[in-house]
Amino acid sequence: MVVMPMRIVTRKIGNKDYYYLQHSFRKNGKVVTREIYLGPSLPEDIEDRKRAFFRALQGDLFRKFEQIKMHFQKEWKRVPESLKVRELGEISIAFTFNTNAIEGSTITLPETRGIIRDHVAPQKPLRDIRETEAHHRVFLGMLKNKERIGIELLHTWHKNLFTDTKPEIAGRYRDFLVRVGSYIAPDWQDVGNLMQEFFAFIRKSKLHPVELAARAHYRFEGIHPYGDGNGRIGRLLMNHILWHAGYPILIIEHKARGSYYHALQKGEDRFVSYFFRRYIKVNWKRAV
Repeated sequence: MVVMPMRIVTRKIGNKDYYYLQHSFRKNGKVVTREIYLGPSLPEDIEDRKRAFFRALQGDLFRKFEQIKMHFQKEWKRVPESLKVRELGEISIAFTFNTNAIEGSTITLPETRGIIRDHVAPQKPLRDIRETEAHHRVFLGMLKNKERIGIELLHTWHKNLFTDTKPEIAGRYRDFLVRVGSYIAPDWQDVGNLMQEFFAFIRKSKLHPVELAARAHYRFEGIHPYGDGNGRIGRLLMNHILWHAGYPILIIEHKARGSYYHALQKGEDRFVSYFFRRYIKVNWKRAV
C-alpha cells in the first residue's frame, strides 16, 4: 500500500463550509480514497483525529507490527544470556557495515567483521576503519542504554562517532549551510529551535513506535542538524525508538539505498509508507 498525503477538504453547502479529513492510498494499482467528516469548523484535536484515522486505515499493518514484536520478544528470550552478546555483535556488524556504506565507506562486510571481531585492519583509508570501530561501540551502547532522546544523547553519539575523523564538527550542531543534492537544509541559525521542537515531538508523541521511528527519522534528516553524519545519527535514532519499545531494529541495506533516498525525497507520508513496507518485508517471515 502506497500512502499519499492526508489533507483537509472543505465543501460549501449553502452559505456554510463543512470540513472533511481525506486520505488516499494506492492499493493493487488503484487509488483508493477514504474520508471522515470533521464538522462545520476545524476541531482543536485535529492532530489526534489524523492519527486515529491513519491507524484505522492501516489497521492490518499495525496488527502485523504487534505480531512481529511478540515473536521477536519470544525468540529473544530463548537466546541464552551467554550468547546474547555475540548475537548483538553480529547485529552490530550488519548495521555498521550498511549504515557506513550508505555514506560512502569503502569497508566491506567481511572487513567490518574483521575489524570488529578480529581487530584486523584492512588496507583501506584509516578514516573508514576508525568510523567502523566507533560506530560499533556507539551502536552497542545505544542498544544497552535506554537514554532520554535529547540534545545531550545525540551530541554524545555524534562526538563518539567522529572525534577521531572529523574533530572540527564532532558533537555539535553545524554553523554553516548544508546542501544534500538539490535539497538545501534549514538555515543553521534555525537548527537549535528546530531540534528543540523535534525533541518535544518525540517526548509528546502518542504514535505507534514503528510510526514514530519513521517520522522521527524523516524529520531529523530534514533538519540535518550536523555538518556531516546525519544519516548515521538518524538511523541510530530510529532504531533507539524501535529497540527500546521492544521491536526488532531495521537495517537499511546499502544495496537498497536507492529506494531509501527516493522515499526521503517524496515527503513524510510517502516515507512512512516506505518504512512500513520495508519493516514488514524484513521482519514478517520470521513472525508467521
